[in-house]
Amino acid sequence: MNKRLKLLDRYLSIWIFIAMGLGIFIGYWLPQFPIVLSQISNGTTNIPIAIGLILMMYPPLAKVKLEKIPSLFKNKKRLSIALFITWIIGPLFMFILANIFLADKPEYRTGLIIVGVAPCIAMVIVWNELAQGNREYVAGLVGINSIIQVLFFSSMAYFYLYALPKFLGLESIAVSISITQIAVTVGIYLGIPFLLGIITRYSLVALKGESWYERTFIPKISPITLIALLGTIVLMFSMKGDSIIRLPLDVLRISIPLIIFFATIFIGTFIFLMKTKTPYEDAAAISFTASGNNFELAIAVSIGIFGINSGEAFAGVIGPLVEVPALISLVKLALYFKRKYYNAKPIHSNLN
Repeated sequence: MNKRLKLLDRYLSIWIFIAMGLGIFIGYWLPQFPIVLSQISNGTTNIPIAIGLILMMYPPLAKVKLEKIPSLFKNKKRLSIALFITWIIGPLFMFILANIFLADKPEYRTGLIIVGVAPCIAMVIVWNELAQGNREYVAGLVGINSIIQVLFFSSMAYFYLYALPKFLGLESIAVSISITQIAVTVGIYLGIPFLLGIITRYSLVALKGESWYERTFIPKISPITLIALLGTIVLMFSMKGDSIIRLPLDVLRISIPLIIFFATIFIGTFIFLMKTKTPYEDAAAISFTASGNNFELAIAVSIGIFGINSGEAFAGVIGPLVEVPALISLVKLALYFKRKYYNAKPIHSNLN
């Protein structure tokens, strides 16, 4: 078992591309599979994918030491920079990219803008873990972003889809998104694994001691993240495998602005933080938080407003299909930055 898991760790990037290919193959050659999968839902939440995401985030969150989080945010300037990039620079940059690359495809443009106003609160935890970032810092950022998302997502969607386009003389669209809808999505994808992680850590530490928890329990549950990641990728790619093959140019057009967004925000944020002498672990946590997006919420909103077969929903689904290989590449880049600019060798790399 350990040898198999070491093999999984070492060649994770290869397994991810295999999982992507397998998902596309299943979605195209077994067209009934995505239909059946899409029916296993509660409202706009697909239950198998939700389970996969929860399992994926559970081990990293079970490692978080909550007592450390308040002290990490004493540097208010660093926290302000993180929130400014995540909530001001990120959405505005995605709005610009969507209007440059998809001006003639309003449904794709709208879907991409919805993605842009939803910073990541889920898979960023996994990318940060793989890059050996500060897990307490990223958990704190995710918690803050979740609260902001619940309170202001509707307002930001209104601003970027209606108010700003109208002011600029562009085509605008009015949307109505309830706080309850957003809160439910955030609660499922973040609240459940976060609660499980807290209960696990503090109950088992009390029963068995911190040494046993860190040295015995954590190594046993850590592989769940990578296994769940691969399984979730297969499911996500299978749901749009047919469309990916039938509409390759549309996929490419949506992918280009997304790739530019991920690379520019991540690299720009990381370099800026390096220049300000931010420790690697914090720089990685902030950079991944700023560059990731909450595709689960974006897809749920797009389906709820425009329908499951809409171009807006299609653009949302393409998001994680691009994010997975893009962020895996950025994990490698972060580890390279750590070696080159922080004179530190990664403790253990899950990627080759």
